[in-house]
Amino acid sequence: MNRFGQRCNRLAALVESGGLDKPLLLITIALLSIGVVVISTASIEVAQAKYGDPFYHLFRHLVYLVIALPVAVMTFFVPMQVWEKAGWIMLGAAIVLLILVLIPGIGREVNGSMRWIRAGPFNLQVSELTKLFVIIYLAGYLVRRLGEVRSQLSGFIKPMAVMALMIILLLLEPDFGAVVVLMSAVLGMMFLGGVKLLQFLILICVSLVAVVIMAVSQPYRMQRLVTFMDPWAEENVFDSGYQLTQALIAFGRGEWLGVGLGNSVQKLFYLPEAHTDFVFAIMAEETGVVGAVVVVCLLAMLALRTLIIGRRAEKQGQFFSAYLAYGVGLLFGTQALINIGVNTGLLPTKGLTLPLLSYGGSSLIASCMAIALVLRVNYEFIMSSNPEERRIRDASQTLGAFP
Repeated sequence: MNRFGQRCNRLAALVESGGLDKPLLLITIALLSIGVVVISTASIEVAQAKYGDPFYHLFRHLVYLVIALPVAVMTFFVPMQVWEKAGWIMLGAAIVLLILVLIPGIGREVNGSMRWIRAGPFNLQVSELTKLFVIIYLAGYLVRRLGEVRSQLSGFIKPMAVMALMIILLLLEPDFGAVVVLMSAVLGMMFLGGVKLLQFLILICVSLVAVVIMAVSQPYRMQRLVTFMDPWAEENVFDSGYQLTQALIAFGRGEWLGVGLGNSVQKLFYLPEAHTDFVFAIMAEETGVVGAVVVVCLLAMLALRTLIIGRRAEKQGQFFSAYLAYGVGLLFGTQALINIGVNTGLLPTKGLTLPLLSYGGSSLIASCMAIALVLRVNYEFIMSSNPEERRIRDASQTLGAFP
């Protein structure tokens, strides 16, 4: 604990000296704070009915937050070169987790999906860690094989073969939402890595065809697409279109300024998964268009800030750091876009959390780790540039050397 306290003091010194990116840090703190408030109000009735404790989900979320923050601090103090060398380990860990979750007795089935591994009193959703681990591996691959990626077909095919394996394992759970988010981030990283335009366009087309095939190959996915086209149809409104129609009702009730915190009606067992997948709809009902726009802007700024940090690192020649930051920004941006699109009826229903806002320990821990990595990217960029390097090092010497 003393060592952890020292590291927290070092982080405070970094904030004061400019070693940590304040905009990214403030945006993250704002989203985490909003998440605590919205989870407390969205889950209170469900928690009371199911567990006899109105603050059951809030308490667990706070526990997850207490776990996530130290993990983020430890993640920050690991140099980027260590993460780069550990890319293969990250990939291996992702594959092992995806295999373990499919084994009966190890994986836990919820609503027909094997996405969780029981870890004591908590459930680990392996796809959340898998997405981050794959991004770390791919960033290292792009650095090692950058010339091959830009000039040869083999450099393009190799990571896609790895991705094919990951997609198959994710679909066996099944977790179609994680597949879409991961593929979007990987495609973006490959494009930013300089893959040939023709190869990229071919990959886009193949990916779109694959998504369509996966969507129509399962009856429940096809039904979601049909429902998405007309959720208010008589045969859909109380069946497959129920979640979407209730979410839209929540948005309609919120109007401009909302009905007030705690006054949502849709959370009273009308809208399923109100504190997880549809937390944005409850927040829009209680805080209105104004609150919803604020959250959308914060999420957009979070994704944009990580991309800006990545661009700075790339200009400095720190390519692994740059590609990792790009991947994290694309993960956050894509997942937030899909979740909000589902809540507002712009996209078919998918089971995806809203980063830093939805209830879920695995998502919260993975998100905090990802942000810590981006903060580390920014820190190493500043340490390698002048004249800021001397000022930060002087501040760090008062509390011990940084790794």
